[in-house]
Amino acid sequence: MCGIFAALGPLGEDAVTRVSRALSHRGPDEEGQLVDGECTLVHRRLKIIDLSQLAAQPMGSDDGAVQIVFNGEIYNHRLLRAELEARGAKFRSRSDTEAIVRGYEAWGDAVVERLDGMFAFALWDRQKKRLLVARDRAGKKPLFYSTADGTFRCASTIAALHASGLPTGVHAPSLPMYLAYGFVPAPSTLHAGVEQLPPASRMVVESDGPPRIESYWRPQFGAATTRDSFADATRKVRDLTTAAVEKRLESDVPLGAFLSGGIDSTIIVGLMARALGRVRTFSIGFAGDARYDETHYARIASRAFDTEHTEFTLQPSSFDVVETLVRHHDGPFGDSSAIPTYVVSQLTRQHVTVALTGDGGDELFCGYVRFLAAEAAERIPAPLRTVAARVASHLPASPSERSLPARARRFLAAAALPAADRLAAWNSFFDPRAILRADVADALGSAVDAPLAWQRQMWAETRGRTVLSRILEHNFRTYLPYDLMVKSDRCSMAHGLEARAPLLDTALIEYAATLPPGYLRRGRDTKRIFKQAFADLLPPAIATRGKMGFGVPLGTWFRNDLRSYLGDHLGESARLWQWLDRAAVGRLLDEHQRGVRDHGQKLWALLTLEVWLRSLAAQSRAQAAA
Repeated sequence: MCGIFAALGPLGEDAVTRVSRALSHRGPDEEGQLVDGECTLVHRRLKIIDLSQLAAQPMGSDDGAVQIVFNGEIYNHRLLRAELEARGAKFRSRSDTEAIVRGYEAWGDAVVERLDGMFAFALWDRQKKRLLVARDRAGKKPLFYSTADGTFRCASTIAALHASGLPTGVHAPSLPMYLAYGFVPAPSTLHAGVEQLPPASRMVVESDGPPRIESYWRPQFGAATTRDSFADATRKVRDLTTAAVEKRLESDVPLGAFLSGGIDSTIIVGLMARALGRVRTFSIGFAGDARYDETHYARIASRAFDTEHTEFTLQPSSFDVVETLVRHHDGPFGDSSAIPTYVVSQLTRQHVTVALTGDGGDELFCGYVRFLAAEAAERIPAPLRTVAARVASHLPASPSERSLPARARRFLAAAALPAADRLAAWNSFFDPRAILRADVADALGSAVDAPLAWQRQMWAETRGRTVLSRILEHNFRTYLPYDLMVKSDRCSMAHGLEARAPLLDTALIEYAATLPPGYLRRGRDTKRIFKQAFADLLPPAIATRGKMGFGVPLGTWFRNDLRSYLGDHLGESARLWQWLDRAAVGRLLDEHQRGVRDHGQKLWALLTLEVWLRSLAAQSRAQAAA
């Protein structure tokens, strides 16, 4: 797990030093660089497998013609090594990085499809004068790039691109996407001149033309359905999950797990305990609102598997990390659960260097109630959905977003919309046209409608499949890579902690995508097959509990401890007013503080946007003065 940077063309010694410093949190153990005239590579290393200098990067082929900087873990590197050695390859290290180098020598660009793991890398082929850049299937590891000034650069962080000399600035056409979803999907970013490589993509860059990008993998939920019986499918899910966990236990440094007390993390920890014996586990709770605290269930799981358990209670004062979070996310980030993820990562890193997570279980096995709501809405005749939407407008507002009335109001309000529009409404923060200044919306043109167009296009691509399959694929291509994976990577790597997600194993994803809806849910019971596969492992209290979600009590905090903090940032001098309608934001603040509605999540999205705009202005001043 590391930080990487590559550029075609020399940068100068000062720029290389700045880049290395900008990536240091992702790789605190070692730094390396290669300046090859036509290519510059920078690497910051977090030592996990093969701690020796033989595994240092940039890593080259025997003749030095191939050089790579790599971030991630390749879980099938031993199998690749055996296959390559049978073809005559000689390995110098135990590193998984070397398997990519030797694999490229044997298979060329096709090495990417053979990699099973989480990764982002840039490989320089000196003879062909080209860079091969690639990202893993689920988008666990980030890769940003720029061609803005005629020089190709790519890196694990946007901050590293700016450190290399790329100017800062806002990419205004991406603002509607952020306001709608709290993130900006590939290929765009909120930064002027910066793009992101989509998950499951590789890019070839040569000096005589623009980058060439192609997708090498995509799961198609429901496109094919397994013929396995429920009993056989249950056994296969168990076998694949067990194998996925065992593959992720390889480490030359201390290893543990996040334990929320939910079904996914409990199963992961249970399998780890069976394989390793005693496991170190870590969880986090919240002060001020018990509805958000899962530590009781985490303790139940810890006792069941006799783990060495550590937990932390998050106080409203922990909000002082907001500027740090914006920095590590390279911009604003709409998911407030980044706060506890950052803090629990910090706590975990004090004890271990690698942590397994339960990320992906809800995505594969239908763990979100909103999936069931979306599926149910499609069964309701259109005239009835229209009536339901009218009823919603008369329901009383709720001061808590987690209350049943609040959820019912949100569900019914969008019921009359077509499916893609309904998903967009349920999963969005704002209608961009309602929050942007009118003159800004006019200037942005079609970009204001891009969030909805994006949803409609993805929904159309899955036409002909079951509703639940379409919803699962939609979520896999939106929330998973651009929210969940971003949060996991940035918050863990901020502390030099490697987070591994067994439930996003390639073989498990591909098999789960073939499961029919009846295997995933029965009535309101979600994750049916996953819970059945590990019925002997799950404590009854956890197996039967409802979904809580990893949220933060923002509503309570913004009305009490953090009221002045919010007011200071969204006051008269806010930079937001360059883009947003002041009256619309004022209404949100007023409704929230009076307890009429819970706008905590929306206000968080605006708060981090304001913090980012301030930091961007400071960066611009610093660049101008340099």
